[in-house]
Amino acid sequence: MPTNITQVVEMQRLHIHILNKIAESLALKGVMQMSAKIIIGTQFGDEGKGKIIDCLAEDSDIIARFQGGNNAGHTIVVGDETFKLHLIPSGVLHKNKTIVIGNGVVVDVKILNAEIESIEKRGHKIGNLKIAGNAHAIMPWHKAIDNHEEKLRTKKIGTTGRGIGPAYMFKAGRTNAIRMYDFKDEKRLAKIITETIEKNKDYFRRINYTCTETDLIREYTAISKKIKPYICDTSILLNKALDNNKKVLFEGAQGTFLDIDHGTFPFVTSSNTVSSAACAGTGIGPKRITEVLGVVKAYTTRVGEGPFPTEQENKTGERLRKEGHEFGTTTGRPRRCGWLDLVMLNYAKNLNSLTGIVITKLDVLSGLDTIKVCTTYRTGKNETEIYPLDLPDLKEAKPVYKELPGWTEDITVVKNYEQLPQNAKDYLKFISERLSLPVKFISVGPKRSQTIMM
Repeated sequence: MPTNITQVVEMQRLHIHILNKIAESLALKGVMQMSAKIIIGTQFGDEGKGKIIDCLAEDSDIIARFQGGNNAGHTIVVGDETFKLHLIPSGVLHKNKTIVIGNGVVVDVKILNAEIESIEKRGHKIGNLKIAGNAHAIMPWHKAIDNHEEKLRTKKIGTTGRGIGPAYMFKAGRTNAIRMYDFKDEKRLAKIITETIEKNKDYFRRINYTCTETDLIREYTAISKKIKPYICDTSILLNKALDNNKKVLFEGAQGTFLDIDHGTFPFVTSSNTVSSAACAGTGIGPKRITEVLGVVKAYTTRVGEGPFPTEQENKTGERLRKEGHEFGTTTGRPRRCGWLDLVMLNYAKNLNSLTGIVITKLDVLSGLDTIKVCTTYRTGKNETEIYPLDLPDLKEAKPVYKELPGWTEDITVVKNYEQLPQNAKDYLKFISERLSLPVKFISVGPKRSQTIMM
């Protein structure tokens, strides 16, 4: 028996070591094969998550979306076809996959129905789609409120006008909110629509929202017949799948710095975009998660208003926008462009518990003599590696750059890491070492085939 504190500590360390070895052994034998992987954006969104999710979906059984609404847009290129998805998870283009819209998503059923029809017209059958019954619906009045509120703001947030924020407001307010479960009962749905219009008629009149109640009920009950078969308790489905060692891929929308709590408030979206939201937004526990991959664009972009320390409002920014085709998938708005920001990424690493990163659009940097990377911020006379969340402090922050040599080679045809130019490898190594994270994948073009696995 141990006789002092030192011996007790050493005994505990030995026990932990033995338990870890047992766990490793069981995993190698296939006893513990559960895989729950989260794909998260580490910047302001538009990092190229859709393509990465599409690539990883091949080796997954279920792809589940856990937050946001049709304000997100994922562009996927399959062969010569380009798909722009807004609600349906990116794995839909793979056969025999279950795709889930989780309870954390707000669903515009009209957009969803149109998206289903569009994808099926192009030859991709949507069979195993599951929609969380406790997900909330976006209704026409939410869009009217969204646009009205944005017009009233002296400082614009840059909302997409899709009704996302007001839908979350109705959800949090717990009054006249419509859930997917309500679409399974046409009478219940009609009653809630009627009650909402009656209760808010004065407010709707003030914001110039008009509707014919009968037509609205007819339209939405017709849609309910189409989406009713997809509605279920997706939390049970996901947990059973994980119990049975199925591979689940959790799809994030937007990016870390658009998170309602941890982003550049108020220039954010209306939901939690960080990795922990995958649990609340789908109904699984945090111990289920086995890997969190952060998608990092090789430079930085932002759509809409809000602070952006490394933004380049010059020829460099214009070049990045042109070469990267930087226009919003949902809105078509030109994206603001700037250099990579490691202060942001270190903060995103901690918020999301990243286990690795995926670098996208590395090919866009080809042809630059010099590439800059922000390593710290200067505020007054001080330098800091801490990302300030207080807006005035963030607006004052000036990026301090490290300059790295660029490359001229066309890397869109590169198939493996060894074929990359040395300066491109050095750029990747610099990012990886500064973040203390491995690079798992590199994207050198929009197609599935233009992806390098490390």
